[in-house]
Amino acid sequence: MPAPAEFSNVFAKALRKAALAYPDTIEDFPWDHHAFKAPNKKVFLFLTALDGGGFNCSMKLPFRQQEALELKGAAPTGYGMAKSGWVTITYGAKAKPPLEKLTDYLDESWRAVAPKKLSAAFAPPMAPKRRKPA
Repeated sequence: MPAPAEFSNVFAKALRKAALAYPDTIEDFPWDHHAFKAPNKKVFLFLTALDGGGFNCSMKLPFRQQEALELKGAAPTGYGMAKSGWVTITYGAKAKPPLEKLTDYLDESWRAVAPKKLSAAFAPPMAPKRRKPA
């Protein structure tokens, strides 16, 4: 299946880059989504470019699903996936997503599906640095 649209949103690009930083991550393209899989082929992030420059992301959050659902634009992931802790968050082109929080959620999602031995050996990635005010 051909790759879906590339991301124009800088926050979506940053989240994609963070996902690819996990060991042996595979990027696949089912159903017009970018799907990021741990080495055991389990998905830990779905990332989708939306018309107009927005994006949405879906992550498995077994420990902080309720917390994530309080974010603006968050909803339980469809297709029964919410029962396993999946949350989908949608952002418009002009939104300023909490990238540090999303990166933290990404780590939880990866660790929820990655092989335990690999997860234990991999230190959490550093959060994106905040820019100094001008």
